[in-house]
This record gives sequence, C-alpha cells and structure tokens, in this order.
Amino acid sequence: MDDWTPHRRDDGELLGWIHPAGDSWVAVDVLGRPVSDPIEWLDAEAALETHGLGWLADPWMLDGEAARPLRVRMVEVIPARGGAPGRIVVKVDDFGDMTRDAAEQFILPWPLPVRLRPPLPTDPDPFAR
Repeated sequence: MDDWTPHRRDDGELLGWIHPAGDSWVAVDVLGRPVSDPIEWLDAEAALETHGLGWLADPWMLDGEAARPLRVRMVEVIPARGGAPGRIVVKVDDFGDMTRDAAEQFILPWPLPVRLRPPLPTDPDPFAR
C-alpha cells in the first residue's frame, strides 16, 4: 500500500485509493476491492466518486459463523495503515429494533475477507428463524 494514493470526497471522507498498474491506475474502495480495471488517473478518480460510500449501509452476509449465513451491517471499517493491520467490524442485523439486546459483533480482517459478501438471491430469508 506504500504506492496507494488516498482519494477523498470534498468533505474529506476517504473514498478509497488509486495505485499504479503499469502505465495506468487502478481505483480501490475502502474495503480494499478494485473498482476499476487499469485506467487513466482521472477515470480512476471518477470511478471512486461514482462508487461512493452508500453501499456500506447495505446489508451484507457473513459466512462461517453459524449454520447459515448471518445478515450483518457494517459498524466500522479501518484500513491498514502505517504497518498496522486494518479491520472490519460488523454486527448481526437487528433491523433497527431498539428494544432488542445489543447485536453480536464480529471483527474481521481488512481487506474484505471472502466470507463477508453481498446478499445473494439464494440466501435464507433474514426474517425466518
């Protein structure tokens, strides 16, 4: 990550990084996922701007913690920096129910591990127990 250049919104919020790929550049989001193929610098900036951060509020699925995938929400994303490892914190989705006990949290490594993924149409109904 030494050659990754941070790209921020106008308000200073980190959208991701741009790093060299031969004579081109690749845009990478805050979870460490590429959001572009090798492209020109300005196109890489545009890719991060278009990708944005709104998707962080979407539900995600966490495999390997229970008999079936758990529906979770992002709580915290801290990318690796200065030699320190990053982390991703998710919590079991409580569907906004403030009367429930605090949802269980899981601390995962950064960048995005394969067991944390967007929901698939084949995933179980999150409202069925």
